Amino acid sequence: MAETVNKSFDSPEETRNVDKGKIEVLNLGGSQVMRATFQPGWKWSECVKPVAGTDSCRVSHLIYTLAGRMVVRMDDGSESEIKPGDVTAIPSGHDAWIVGDEPYIGLDFQGGAQYAKP
Repeated sequence: MAETVNKSFDSPEETRNVDKGKIEVLNLGGSQVMRATFQPGWKWSECVKPVAGTDSCRVSHLIYTLAGRMVVRMDDGSESEIKPGDVTAIPSGHDAWIVGDEPYIGLDFQGGAQYAKP
């Protein structure tokens, strides 16, 4: 019989620290949910690229933004700004950075298994 699984980011199962950011991961029945917290000045190409070892982020994301603002630039040069309340699908092949002086907090329902890993 299937049962309900309830977990909290108060006790993440995995934490990955990157420059100016923290990734917390929960595993729920074969899926991962990631909470990303990025400080002002965070930029993927400066803070995560050294860990990932790729020219741009190769992880796809399905994000719900809780706080802060982030600009995403796709490899083709197109840009989008995401803000609190937005639900955003970001395909592989992008850079991103925080806008303003407020930390960014987002929940990612797709990229948690691979993000900020070599």
